[in-house]
Amino acid sequence: MGCLWRKTLFFLLVFVTVCLHGASSQEAAPVGPRKPFFERLRKLEEQFRRFQEVTLTHLQSIASNYNVSYNVDVRFRSLAEESQAVAQAVNRSQASLQGELVQLKAWVRKLQRRSQKVDMRLRALDLALGERSQQQARERKAHEAQGDALRDSLAHLEDLVHSQGARLAALEQWLPVAHPGTTALGPALVPAPTQPDLLGPSSLKLQRDRQELRAASEHRGPRQDSLAPLQGTQKPPASGSYRVLNGTATAPKDPPQQTWSPRGPGEICGVGPTLVFPNASTKNVVFLSPGFVTALRAMSFCSWVRTASGRLGTLLSYATEDNDNKLVLHGRDSLLPGAIHFVIGDPAFRELPLQPLLDGQWHHICVIWTSTQGRYWLHVDRRLVATGSRFREGYEIPPGGSLVLGQEQDSVGGGFDSSEAFVGSMSGLAIWDRALVPGEVANLAIGKQFPTGAILTLANAALAGGFVQRANCTCLERCP
Repeated sequence: MGCLWRKTLFFLLVFVTVCLHGASSQEAAPVGPRKPFFERLRKLEEQFRRFQEVTLTHLQSIASNYNVSYNVDVRFRSLAEESQAVAQAVNRSQASLQGELVQLKAWVRKLQRRSQKVDMRLRALDLALGERSQQQARERKAHEAQGDALRDSLAHLEDLVHSQGARLAALEQWLPVAHPGTTALGPALVPAPTQPDLLGPSSLKLQRDRQELRAASEHRGPRQDSLAPLQGTQKPPASGSYRVLNGTATAPKDPPQQTWSPRGPGEICGVGPTLVFPNASTKNVVFLSPGFVTALRAMSFCSWVRTASGRLGTLLSYATEDNDNKLVLHGRDSLLPGAIHFVIGDPAFRELPLQPLLDGQWHHICVIWTSTQGRYWLHVDRRLVATGSRFREGYEIPPGGSLVLGQEQDSVGGGFDSSEAFVGSMSGLAIWDRALVPGEVANLAIGKQFPTGAILTLANAALAGGFVQRANCTCLERCP
């Protein structure tokens, strides 16, 4: 604003100087005829009036420019405030959008995991259906073969019956009997059967054949050659092996078997309590408390396992808030029957072969992992059956999660699926925060020595309900 006033004063000074210079030049001109004083005064008045008009015009332009500049400043200030408000709104929107994107990414990851599980389940179901169809085809062929054998036996039996009937008819024609005590009349005279001393060898043979056929037809004879293909070779029980109950002869029940026998050389004894998972209910869950209290850079999981079904469910599941598959041992998604997925920090996993566990017997397993070079080992009944490296090298299993036996968690402490449940028994379970050496695994499997430093055992197990039973068996072979 001060700059405009200075420009205006400068313009006025210049204009006055120009006017004075014009007046002086008129006075310095050659002397001519002098004009009247009033005419000169009138010219000065006209010049002064024009000067006033020009000055007024400039002043008006200056005032308008001042208003415009003031309006521009106000507009700039309002625009700055609006831009600041817009920036703040954009920042808030960006923060909320980032939060929604994080949630969306987590949801997408979970959806991908679920889709992978569904895909693996579909593949496993397809494989199971294929195996079942093959088994049904084999059973159908076996049934057809049995049916063919049965038809052949029936045809053979029919032939025997027809041949015996024809033979009986021929014998009856040759040996007609009018009534006892008289000789029969026939094409050839044959002595009566009441005179055995007069019977010849051929007649005696015919009579024996007739008696045997008659006994066979009445199903009373001791020999039934025509039924031999369909009967077993079992002998009737000896006298005194049956007892009479309400007028009916019944076989006595077998004596009760001894359920507790002395410890044998091949028995597994002294391994502690046993957890029995009787069915695939989602309520059958066992929590190991307090879980992992410190981060793990190495881990050893060992247990005696006996599965009651033809598949392996989930042995162990460890979930945290940011990942529900921090540590998992489950066989639901495996394409090979008996194989198990060893997961550390989903989605990284290794497939371990555990086919020997499908025979329904007790087996000792040890799964060992260390973050050093990502090494892992699988021992089954003291034998090393699988090993590898570069599996979660340098990884650290975080503490503070939920550790569950028998179920696979889709969320912390929940999200169970009956198709992933474990059905069978576990005993002698223990977890170490270090990698056991082969000698320790062998000593543990034969019950020679329990390795030191176990951080969790079945003493930390807490039953959460369902049908899980806790049994204390001296030897595993005597467990239910």
